Amino acid sequence: MAISLQHEHDNVFRMEISGVLLERDFTAVQRSLAPELEGARRIRLLVMLNAFEGWEAAATWRNLGFYVRHGARIERIAIVGDDRWKAEALMFAAADLRDAPVAFFGAVHAAQARAWLSH
Repeated sequence: MAISLQHEHDNVFRMEISGVLLERDFTAVQRSLAPELEGARRIRLLVMLNAFEGWEAAATWRNLGFYVRHGARIERIAIVGDDRWKAEALMFAAADLRDAPVAFFGAVHAAQARAWLSH
């Protein structure tokens, strides 16, 4: 599994995930993103699911600390991936709990996802 985080421009960050997402790797990316969310800065997040195979089954995925501390600093989340992951990805991103909009885009619609993030 591979996960990476890059600052694209302005307040847009891109997270790339492939293979099976491991809880420890996701936590490490959250730790690297946390300093960007300190103070008054708000970001927009583009999540790219490339050759994604799902989430680590043995993980608890119950740690909501990052969401509680930093969730309000994320203005928008666009998730791009295979349509079969849509429902689970939106649930994992806590789309129904966030004040900020979260949208899923099919794998061939990355350009639309980027445009949506800019609005």
